[in-house]
Amino acid sequence: MSIQIRKTLLQVETTLIEGGKAAPLPLKLYSAFAVVKNPWAGKGFVEDLKPEIHAGAPVLGELLTRMIIEAVGSGEAVEGYGKAALVGLDGEIEHASALIHTLRFGNHFRNAVGAKSYLAFCNTRGPANAPIMIPLMDKNDEGRRSHYLTIQTAIPDAPAADEIVVALGASVGGRPHHRIGDRYQDLKDLGHDVTNPAGV
Repeated sequence: MSIQIRKTLLQVETTLIEGGKAAPLPLKLYSAFAVVKNPWAGKGFVEDLKPEIHAGAPVLGELLTRMIIEAVGSGEAVEGYGKAALVGLDGEIEHASALIHTLRFGNHFRNAVGAKSYLAFCNTRGPANAPIMIPLMDKNDEGRRSHYLTIQTAIPDAPAADEIVVALGASVGGRPHHRIGDRYQDLKDLGHDVTNPAGV
């Protein structure tokens, strides 16, 4: 079964002033969304989600990645990245997770931007106009706190109870006046090794 896409949405946010101070370089946040029919809605508890994952996730990964890259201009320019899914009230959190937590989805984005980090993520359930949160991190360095960002938006008519909103997000730049350091200094101060950050 092919994935049914009702509509897509592309959003670009530019921050010029933060904390009352002009940004040295504007922060640009990009997000791409697809509103899709939940392929498991109305079927009761479905044990095997793989057929629909294999059919839908690659289509969504390719589509949303293309939307982001066309908006940004190149994969190289992307610095932070992340993903999210919001399932409607007739669905399970597992349905949201299914379409984004697979390499068949994420690798499209990862390869297009040349990333080494895992994709930060959020998967939630809610009604139409519920908040959609896309957490971001540096595409190559999980400890670079300047790129710990979150894109937040909502779509007034989505998700319907039998839909899922699937999203990718990207940043060009980090927080304009970041000044909390990075996790590596914390590790050094605490005497912990980078490979064992919890010190256990």
